[in-house]
Amino acid sequence: MAPHRRRTIRDLRKLRAAGSRLTMVTCYDYSTARILDDAGVELLLVGDTLGMVVLGHEDTISVTMEDMIHHGAAVRRGAAAAMVVVDLPFLSYQVSDEQALMNAGRLVQEGGANAVKLEGGVEVAARVRAITDSGIPVMGHVGMTPQSVHQKSGFRLQGTDPDSVGKLLLDVEALIAAGVFSIVLEAIPSEVAQLITARSTVPTIGIGAGPHCDGQVLVLHDLLGMYPDLEPPFAKKYVDLHATIGEAVRSFATQVRDGAFPDVAHSFAATPEVAAYVRALLEGGARPRQ
Repeated sequence: MAPHRRRTIRDLRKLRAAGSRLTMVTCYDYSTARILDDAGVELLLVGDTLGMVVLGHEDTISVTMEDMIHHGAAVRRGAAAAMVVVDLPFLSYQVSDEQALMNAGRLVQEGGANAVKLEGGVEVAARVRAITDSGIPVMGHVGMTPQSVHQKSGFRLQGTDPDSVGKLLLDVEALIAAGVFSIVLEAIPSEVAQLITARSTVPTIGIGAGPHCDGQVLVLHDLLGMYPDLEPPFAKKYVDLHATIGEAVRSFATQVRDGAFPDVAHSFAATPEVAAYVRALLEGGARPRQ
């Protein structure tokens, strides 16, 4: 079988031009990457949400470059066709253009990223330009930016007044001018996302931004119902794996305690010679061979 061709920025542009919506799902490991890749998802996002849904932190702030490299490399090994985008974590790009470029390069070289994503607009445009000028594709992210959760007083809807809408438009313009190939719009009113998408020359990917974006992204654990600690109102749960997995594990535990598992079908049988020898040992009629 011929190997899959990995999707490129050009492919995404063609899909947008044809009116085909893009799909992106977060992913953090090899096995899941294979499943999502086989399902035909165009983009896999190794998001810093792994800090919450995989590592158990309260937010994304604690995620490190080493975390992102480790999980990015695992996803890249499992994805044959999807474009793998890896988040630049908190404080990996805010200090200087040089720091941003160095860490973006690490995500590509060590983490297998096809592209990197960072949060912010006008204030990070110079960082974006430093990275894109080096040949590394960058995805932007505006609206609700989780790395700024403390500054924004929690996970709150953005673009709720004319001034903040104007700021979003300026942010998007700055990111496009700096060379991003796509922009995530998070937690903004549907009408605002529609306006941004209509004015944007690059694909927009929404999360809590309504139906008018060029694509949609969901956190995998929200999509699969695996993270009951936080259930965003904009995230659709397509299956409740938290309950399904729990039921399966409880059945396993019950069968183990009752002696029903493992049964003959899930055990290895000894050869007749070994079985006879073991019986003799159990009955005390033989001595272990040296």
